[in-house]
Amino acid sequence: MQGSRLAFGPFVLDASQGTLLRDDAPVALGHRGLKLLTALAGRPGEILGKAELMDAAWPGTAVEEGNLTVQIAQLRKLLGPAADGGDWIVTVPRVGYRFTGAVEPLGAAARKPVLAPGKPSIAVLPFVNLSNDPEQEAFTDGLTEDLITDLSKISGLFVIARNSAFAYKGKPMDVRGIAQDLGVRYLLEGSARRAAGRVRINAQLVDAVSADHLWAERFDRGLEDIFAVQDEVTGKIVEALLGRLRALPPRHRPRNPDAYDLCMRARRLIDDSPQSAREANLMLMRAVALDPDYAEPYRWMAMNRWMGWIHSGGPTESDRGAALELARKAVALAPDDAGCRWALAYLLTYERDFDEADAQFAKAVALDPNEPDTWAVLSDVAVLAGRVGEGLEHIRKAFRLNPFPASWYYLTLGQAQYAAGDYEAAVETLRRDETYRTSSRRFLAASLAQLGRLEEARAEVELFLVGNPHFTIGHWVAMEPFRDAATLEHFLDGFRKAGLPA
Repeated sequence: MQGSRLAFGPFVLDASQGTLLRDDAPVALGHRGLKLLTALAGRPGEILGKAELMDAAWPGTAVEEGNLTVQIAQLRKLLGPAADGGDWIVTVPRVGYRFTGAVEPLGAAARKPVLAPGKPSIAVLPFVNLSNDPEQEAFTDGLTEDLITDLSKISGLFVIARNSAFAYKGKPMDVRGIAQDLGVRYLLEGSARRAAGRVRINAQLVDAVSADHLWAERFDRGLEDIFAVQDEVTGKIVEALLGRLRALPPRHRPRNPDAYDLCMRARRLIDDSPQSAREANLMLMRAVALDPDYAEPYRWMAMNRWMGWIHSGGPTESDRGAALELARKAVALAPDDAGCRWALAYLLTYERDFDEADAQFAKAVALDPNEPDTWAVLSDVAVLAGRVGEGLEHIRKAFRLNPFPASWYYLTLGQAQYAAGDYEAAVETLRRDETYRTSSRRFLAASLAQLGRLEEARAEVELFLVGNPHFTIGHWVAMEPFRDAATLEHFLDGFRKAGLPA
């Protein structure tokens, strides 16, 4: 039963969407609470041990039992009494907890289709790895990512981002359903096999409305020709969609295929955890040693250093300086790469070099208007500069290009909603399963405080400080690149009301 939509009493729990409804009205249920309620309601009447529940809510993390007690208490308060006047969740002393209600499984909720834009729109689905070697998965994923990057630079096309395309990796390919989910008309799908110094690629372009195959081709080339094949595939797609073959924008290519593989593998590790980020950094350093003129590893080393995961104590001043130097190196090597440009621009913003940062952002957008990460980080920059309406517009554009984004998109949206004074929307966003994590709780607490829900705000502050014991408002202000005093004071007002330490 676990993982389906579950109905009990006046509630409907949808774990896949991260929502709990009471009489069709949303209940503000946090990420941990959602995980615990899903585990308990998924096995009604059974006793679930404390260790099992802690693993469900904090997978792979060592936490104190008191955190579980706090979350269960909050769950009981949110659910209120059951029909018989008792608790939905009862304590089994020294063992765990049991869900007492009658639970009815429901069918999956239909996802609302997204309207396609008014120009040719395409998603590149993850290419299938046909090699017997699972190590080739990174190569196949890299091929998909490069095609997305190449197509997104073409003016006149609307291209769905990597995160959203990869949401369908390993799943059955229902072209009409996927196109409706993503709001596009065309899909590129294919497969790749790499062995003995050669690569075989099959690719086909499908019109999801008519189910017609607009173009299909098979390539069997030496591995050294892989980037020429990518250019050819991109050119054929552009010709099919826009009616003429265009000269493709320049792309900085690696000279060493092993450096390319290492970079692709490292990119998959950077956001997972501090340990995997450190592993990724070693891979990126090796890629640089193999191909010193390849820009991509410099870009990702810069972001890795800037996030402060190379050292367990977080980023130092030397980390920040090294990150900026690496980002400048990436742009010097690949001046036509939008990803390298926005990474440098973001780092420059946090160095308060606003004029150069704005210029770099403008170049990034000109090079690739379909890059959603650019729009997402521009939202953060605009909000801190007091241009809140512009920030909301940017993050909405990022979501349209990337409907299944990384969790930090939701944090950025919630921050913009708070800045706009839309506290209810901010609470809803920041409590979504996709974003409800330690770093978002400060904005969630501020939003709750502005709504007068001080008890909930205090609970979020308590949980936030467990993961960020050294946080102070003063240090946060020193770090964040605000350009607008009124916007800064608005955030400070919410933080103070919530009870965050000065």
